[in-house]
Amino acid sequence: MADTFANFFIGVGLGVGIALLFAPQSGEETRGQIKEKADASKDYLRRRSYELRDSANEMIERGKDVIGRGKDTVLQGAEAARETYRDALRQQPA
Repeated sequence: MADTFANFFIGVGLGVGIALLFAPQSGEETRGQIKEKADASKDYLRRRSYELRDSANEMIERGKDVIGRGKDTVLQGAEAARETYRDALRQQPA
């Protein structure tokens, strides 16, 4: 995930640098394009952060479900063991 962000910023930086070197328009137009690219990058990062947050929340909820099911399984196993022990005690002669 970090590599994706790093590659994105490297690409943006290279694109801006090349655009500045070969830009046939005025400085004002170039600054406008840089601002547009920066705004687009900001929007992309905002969207990705929301997606990552949602994904993390989903994983947390799935983890809670798995833990809850595991807890239920352990409790059922403990209850079965108790019943087996009680049955064994009842079957022993006094």
